[in-house]
Amino acid sequence: MPDIDRAPGTDHPESDGRAGLRADCGNCFGLCCVALTLTRSADFAINKDAGKPCRNLQDDFRCGIHTRLRSEGFPGCTVYDCFGAGQKVSGETFGGRDWRSAPESAQRMFEVFPVVRQLHELLWYLTEAAGLAPARSLHTEIGRTLDETERLTRLDADALAELDVAAHRDGVAALLSRTSELVRATAPRRKKRNHRGADLVGARLRGADLRGGDLRGALLIAADLTGADLRLADLIGADFRDAELSGADLTGALFLTQSQVNAARGNGATRLPDSLSRPSHWER
Repeated sequence: MPDIDRAPGTDHPESDGRAGLRADCGNCFGLCCVALTLTRSADFAINKDAGKPCRNLQDDFRCGIHTRLRSEGFPGCTVYDCFGAGQKVSGETFGGRDWRSAPESAQRMFEVFPVVRQLHELLWYLTEAAGLAPARSLHTEIGRTLDETERLTRLDADALAELDVAAHRDGVAALLSRTSELVRATAPRRKKRNHRGADLVGARLRGADLRGGDLRGALLIAADLTGADLRLADLIGADFRDAELSGADLTGALFLTQSQVNAARGNGATRLPDSLSRPSHWER
């Protein structure tokens, strides 16, 4: 089955309209290394409270162990994706004023960052939805919602801190669900693969035909998806931590993110959407 039909100009990451939704750590004040809570676990080697800088954050806002994060016990950092919220908050919302030189703005900056991160994640999904030809009947509505979400990201810091982002997310989620239905309807035997929210932890799905499946929010932790066919599957919110994707085909998968891919295991035979990159820690 060929890859999903996409609108013209959306075939490659350089032209898919999501350049600003990719993290640019060089233009961020290390917000994810400060604003977020870290819990000592297999993902993080330390406990860290929200608002406290990670011990690995340098004076120039760079990570001192960036090339050794996994070996030093911080694989969770290699999975996290701010969807470009870091540079947006640093450079636009706060006009380039960093939390060290302007400590009076630090608390508000740390409050705003996760809000903008959620909005940028929604922009990632909506931008993808706007390029899906089978959902062309929804493109006008998707475009309006995309514009409104972008407008919200440009609110000032105080307005962002007060924003009911959960309510906005609910509205977007409903629209994305309708989009998914239209796209997945083009896949064969769609009705036999509804795994929305399913507990598939450790599931043996080697070589499974999951084309057009609904895997929204499914728990696929440590699942064996070797050689599985996930084309046209809705993967929004699916948990792929330590899932085996060697040889799997995810081209045309819906609403897959770099963070999900980074959390999984794969190899050179794993096929990914053009908008995503092969993680450096995967087998070749």
